[in-house]
Amino acid sequence: MSSNITPADLAGFREGYRADPMRQAMTRVLYTTDISKVICRPDDARKMVFKFSTDIKTMKSTNQKSSGRCWLFAATNVLREHIAKELNLEDFELSQSYMAFWDKFERCNYFFEAILETAGLPLNDRTVNFLLQGGLSDGGQWDMFTSLVRKYGVVPKDAMPETFQTSNTRGSNQYISKFMRKNALSLRKMAAGGASREALEAEKKALLAKCFSFLSSCYGEPPETFDFEYVDKDKNFHRESGMTPLSFRDKYLDGVWDDYVSLIHAPTADKPFDRLYTIKYLGNVAEDKGIRHVNLTMEELKAAVLRQLQDGEVVWFGSDCGKFGDRDSRFWDDQSFDSLPATGLDVAMTKEEMLDCCDSAMNHAMCFTGVNIGEDGKPNRWKIENSWGSEGLNEGYYMASDSWFDLLVYQAVVHKKYLGGKAAILDTDPIVLDPWDPIGSLAD
Repeated sequence: MSSNITPADLAGFREGYRADPMRQAMTRVLYTTDISKVICRPDDARKMVFKFSTDIKTMKSTNQKSSGRCWLFAATNVLREHIAKELNLEDFELSQSYMAFWDKFERCNYFFEAILETAGLPLNDRTVNFLLQGGLSDGGQWDMFTSLVRKYGVVPKDAMPETFQTSNTRGSNQYISKFMRKNALSLRKMAAGGASREALEAEKKALLAKCFSFLSSCYGEPPETFDFEYVDKDKNFHRESGMTPLSFRDKYLDGVWDDYVSLIHAPTADKPFDRLYTIKYLGNVAEDKGIRHVNLTMEELKAAVLRQLQDGEVVWFGSDCGKFGDRDSRFWDDQSFDSLPATGLDVAMTKEEMLDCCDSAMNHAMCFTGVNIGEDGKPNRWKIENSWGSEGLNEGYYMASDSWFDLLVYQAVVHKKYLGGKAAILDTDPIVLDPWDPIGSLAD
């Protein structure tokens, strides 16, 4: 039974607001000040000291610019450390543009395949609506990255550098998404009219040819061969001619990309721990097995991350970076912010509650490159390699408190050897989640 807001209600609300000295004081503050600055607690923020007992020496932070390619930047940052160590390099980047091109192209095919698979469902079906709304975005997941490496290899950044469109993806994403949606309707009409699979496949290939040409105009055509030239730390010049993306991958990575597994912490009632999960219609390379996540307790996930860091290897992770952060001071810490006095609104929630009510999900991928262990033997701060450029404080590196890790880190990718007995979970049949499940969110 509904109840309308009456004039008497409004009079009472006004009276309560005017009689509240805190609200009156905060009105003067909030009129002119960024709310994130108002709710910061300086005494707690000062505890975020940029020093770490385990600090892996890594290269200069990268810059995804005006794009949502953080997952590709973080993933290539993991792999570049293996290559730089082997070749004695001071600085090195793999081409994020190369990976993004093939991701976009494969996802066009993935999208059209999903449209054909769901062609018998009505347009207002939730799955069909989800596919059409999604279009083509920048975001992704670790397993989507390894699918690309497996099929297309990798290349140094010199072999396929940035373009305006790779660094500023809004426009190209908009147009190719419109193209995909328009032709999703065409494919559905063909299927409804009884077109054969051969005819539908031919039409899909014609659409993919247009996608390939458009992406090549925006990103450049991916190289089939290239010369790898570099100068090592000792100032020695090296050249390897006639390499291919696959030969470069095989020579310098030796299958390392397949040695990692995605761990998640999703403490909701519908996702028991110690189980393997996948998400329907989440992926890029159609012939691959899709996303795989092992859901562990936070203690188990964090222990695996710690072991990898203490062995000198960085860790790809996904989090909700939009909460409890200070971009100027380069930190995230839930204990350094208190919004209740400033807003009068109690918004505190557990991780489970945030997931259940769609208030939070993974939205950004970065790399842990260090950790500080306190006198109690437990971590209290984490060092982070971001992809927002190297300018400013700490040359683009960030840090996070351990409590922020607990609350807002949702995913971490570690080598299988750090799973111990939990590795057996990888051989079980995954539970299939709906496409719109929050665990299926993309890092961008």
